[in-house]
Amino acid sequence: MKTDNLRQQLRRTLRRDLWITIAPTLLIIGIAFAITFYFVKPAPPKTLVLAMAQDEGGFSYFARRYQKVLAQHGVTLELRPTKGSVTSLQLLTDPSSGVDVAFVQSGAVGEVKDTGSIVSLGSLSYVPLWVFYRGEPLEDVRGLKGRRIAVGDAESGTRVLALTLLKANGVDQAPTELLPLGRDASIEQLKKGELDAVMLVAPAEAPAIQKLTAVPGVRLMSFARADAYTRRYTYLSKLVLPQGVFDLSADLPERDVVLLAPTANLVARDTLHPALAYLLLRAASEVHGSAGMLDRTGEFPAPLETGFPLSSEASRYYEAGVPLLQRYLPFWAANLVDRLWVMLVPILAVVIPLGRAVPAIYLWRVRSRIFRWYARLKEIEIQLDEKPGREQLEDMLRRLEEAERAVNQIPVPLAYAENLYFFREHIDVVRRRLARGLAEAPEDKAPRPEDRVPSPQAAS
Repeated sequence: MKTDNLRQQLRRTLRRDLWITIAPTLLIIGIAFAITFYFVKPAPPKTLVLAMAQDEGGFSYFARRYQKVLAQHGVTLELRPTKGSVTSLQLLTDPSSGVDVAFVQSGAVGEVKDTGSIVSLGSLSYVPLWVFYRGEPLEDVRGLKGRRIAVGDAESGTRVLALTLLKANGVDQAPTELLPLGRDASIEQLKKGELDAVMLVAPAEAPAIQKLTAVPGVRLMSFARADAYTRRYTYLSKLVLPQGVFDLSADLPERDVVLLAPTANLVARDTLHPALAYLLLRAASEVHGSAGMLDRTGEFPAPLETGFPLSSEASRYYEAGVPLLQRYLPFWAANLVDRLWVMLVPILAVVIPLGRAVPAIYLWRVRSRIFRWYARLKEIEIQLDEKPGREQLEDMLRRLEEAERAVNQIPVPLAYAENLYFFREHIDVVRRRLARGLAEAPEDKAPRPEDRVPSPQAAS
């Protein structure tokens, strides 16, 4: 029964020591991980909403290709059709719209207020301004004064650019008639002779542009003062459409044509998740990286002037390419590793050092129960050096035996039992010294009556 009680006491003591040692350690580790989780990036959403104008810059075609690329990485791209780049930007500035990214035409930023929350992911391609007209050859939009001109829908980037150039040349006032017609309607009316000119923004690869070039009586304007326009409007580029590039057999166009071209741009909210920004940039490289009629291989995407600041992710992408993890891991795995690498901080700074310290602390607690009795042992040894008498030696021996009994009652794990036996050996060393001292000490004798010193009262 006594043995069972001792075993139960040993278990209780060991459990208490273990919890006293581990509990503060777990608390510190928990605090470290909690602080670290504050800095862990949230997981990227699985769905993105893209705003794009259907009749502008080939955006519908590009959007469908982006959908396929993102779907391969488990991200759904929802398309939000708009009337033009101006509307797309307005949706992007409205937090309640749900739009995350947008295709927009450069030059449209001036028509939208409060664009401070929008950043650019880069330019995607050239989307030239095409000016088709009827009549005598013209070298500039100045020659369109007084004519009926289709300048695009009211909220389109085409209209913004057309009005900018017409106003700069004083062509936007009466008797010039500016008509807010869409692409298809304006092309049909121009073919029928109901319009004098049409201003369109579209890729050179657009079938409608190539077909319109072959319509009898319709001319394509070549901008003789293209250099002046690009100096005035930095978002425009000067391009040359080579003779015969549309149709070599029909020699269309029949001469080199100088074009003015804004760019198609990918813009986003500044809160777009970094992982999704990199994924969109990878999609842009895949969709727009090949050569076209006016683009060279690898020319796009590019950090060209868009009217919006370049995002930090885009800046790093154009300098160093795809992040290291995304080069070798699937998108979900790269994102997971990128989010959780921060967890190495508490592991390296807290868990590993504490993991080494816990056994040492536990050992110290076990040993401390034994080591504190060494103070009594040392006290006895110091008294031995003072040559005590027999009575003192017997008292010291009694205290030594009490210390030995008390230490024998201390619960000690088997792994640390050696400390208990070391203490017993030290007790035996002191006991032998006490035994020698008792053997050498003279017997204490009771004083004789004649040896007693009388008190002053007795003497009197």
